[in-house]
Amino acid sequence: MSNPHQPSPLSYVQPTANSPWGTYLSQVDRVVPYLGHLARWVETLKRPKRALIVDVPIELDNGDVAHFEGYRVQHNLSRGPGKGGVRFHPDVTLEEVMALSAWMTVKCAAVNLPYGGAKGGIRVDPKQLSHKELERMTRRYTSEIGIIIGPQRDIPAPDVNTNGQIMAWMMDTYSMNTGTTATGVVTGKPIHLGGSLGRIKATGRGVFVTGREAARRLGLDLNGARIAVQGFGNVGASAAELFAQAGGLIVAAQDHTGTIFNAHGFDMADLMAHVKASGGVGGFPGADVATLPIDHEAFWDVACDILIPAALEGQITAARAQRILARLVLEGANGPTVPAADDILADRGILVVPDVICNAGGVTVSYFEWVQDFSSFFWSEDEINLRLDKIMAGALKHIWDTADQHQITLRTATFAVACERILTAREERGLYP
Repeated sequence: MSNPHQPSPLSYVQPTANSPWGTYLSQVDRVVPYLGHLARWVETLKRPKRALIVDVPIELDNGDVAHFEGYRVQHNLSRGPGKGGVRFHPDVTLEEVMALSAWMTVKCAAVNLPYGGAKGGIRVDPKQLSHKELERMTRRYTSEIGIIIGPQRDIPAPDVNTNGQIMAWMMDTYSMNTGTTATGVVTGKPIHLGGSLGRIKATGRGVFVTGREAARRLGLDLNGARIAVQGFGNVGASAAELFAQAGGLIVAAQDHTGTIFNAHGFDMADLMAHVKASGGVGGFPGADVATLPIDHEAFWDVACDILIPAALEGQITAARAQRILARLVLEGANGPTVPAADDILADRGILVVPDVICNAGGVTVSYFEWVQDFSSFFWSEDEINLRLDKIMAGALKHIWDTADQHQITLRTATFAVACERILTAREERGLYP
């Protein structure tokens, strides 16, 4: 029986089953049976601690004033300050940012980082703005959310359509408003402003490390393994390069510019040069057009051993899950698989390494950057990569052992491990006042 004194979660957002927030809530519901006495705190996970909506007005180059809607959501701060990226995208919504902040909470706890989860965004197509307009919008947004961010409060980072330059503007704006150079207020900064070596490719490297460990458990040899990558930005491209270096064949790639295929694998040096020059994989001359129609949906029919969805949420639907031919799915993106598709993949014996552990390499190296900023002592890239490898492999082993113990999927096991840590912190801290 429901508690009449317990309001329904987030009455200002009505999630649908396959929306980002609806997907997250479904994932939380599945883990409740494994939380023991901590289940009494589960509602903590179903509502963000703080959600800020801000107006971001800027003067355009032509003198007009434009308004953009921005968000910063802090889902849970029980284990430490908020941590999470900022994305600039025309489809950004409050519900999406809420879900992304919640997945950050789980992700940080899954790899045992001393962070809570947060996320931010502006509903904008940054390609429509000039360089100076983009700077003005970034600085205004930073000023608007400045009341809740800070090196010990909430630390933004790059995400979709944001990069080191955006982080430099955010750091500078926050620093000017507080009267001090606060390098630790963001991560993913340029190296000479306190950024960390290894940060740019860290998320893709984490996908590779977890994929390597999963393949080893499956008895799948990476040398000659066929790999399909959806989303060929920073995460997908970095992971693809590392798998290719391990002997894998990148046989298919898809991004906003098109879908390409070659049964013998792409020449990665040529493909990366093409992406750098053209902005995407579409039109790559090394693709075999005759073998596979260059069609968006045809990507999901590619015969491969490893599938890496590294684009946006909700890409693996129930219908697509029926068609996937891979043995192993590595979630480079956040929330790429809807719950119904998760069940179908499990029934078909396709192993999914979930986003909240698979793509945690980025936040792990962000943690390294934050620590280095506080100490003003910086590590070599080799040291960073070794630390990342150790943390990611160790976290996955603990999660895999939990999955074996309870005979549950890796996703449910990841949530079980993470949510136990989050809710234990909540219980031990108690309620104030």
